[in-house]
Amino acid sequence: MTTQEIANELVSLCSKGKFMEAVQALYSPDIVSVEAAPGPDGAREVKGIDAVRGKGVWWMENHEIHNTSVEGPLVAASHFCVRFKLDVTFKPTGKRMEMDELGIYEVKGGKIVREEFFYSM
Repeated sequence: MTTQEIANELVSLCSKGKFMEAVQALYSPDIVSVEAAPGPDGAREVKGIDAVRGKGVWWMENHEIHNTSVEGPLVAASHFCVRFKLDVTFKPTGKRMEMDELGIYEVKGGKIVREEFFYSM
């Protein structure tokens, strides 16, 4: 798949709320994922498909999603970006927040090999 095809498929799956399916279908086993802020374990970066799946499971278990919109993709050579707008409640505190997040993705060998997120709340 080309970068454009991968980007289109990621947007399609995420628009349907199929985030874990996107990881399974499009990510390299050696994916590197970088968050804007440290996760629950204090790390900003995780490596490997199992770690990314674990991060996704934690996120889904700890957030109630009220609304999501996905914009893009914007593709440039081997990279693309996608904008995510999320209205969620963090279950442990009950705090509801709106997030505006930009994901930057790198593609090599027909798979996403790196993702990095930037956001405001």
